[in-house]
Amino acid sequence: MDEAYVQVTTTIDSRQEAATLARSAVEERLAACAQLVGPVASTYWWEGEIESAEEWMVVFKTTLDRFEELATLITEQHSYDTPEIIATPVVAGSADYLGWVSEQTEPAEEEDVL
Repeated sequence: MDEAYVQVTTTIDSRQEAATLARSAVEERLAACAQLVGPVASTYWWEGEIESAEEWMVVFKTTLDRFEELATLITEQHSYDTPEIIATPVVAGSADYLGWVSEQTEPAEEEDVL
């Protein structure tokens, strides 16, 4: 494995927002794939209180090189003040699948303007 790969996760409060975020990341080629999981029940500290909420998890498959741009997109489009953005390294995987992730996350080339 020459290139480094990561799975990036975030949670968001609605399926609609999760789907929009997933589509944006794939359209921008910041992720080869984005999967929605949920709803999930979350319990966490927020502003000195224990909160519970129903959320949707989005799992992005991407390269480490695209992580910072993906994190920026998530931050800009997310409705939370402090969105979860966690990258977990992929230590091994199918060569064909990882090759596909690399191909799909290559930045799109701009067409030459005459």
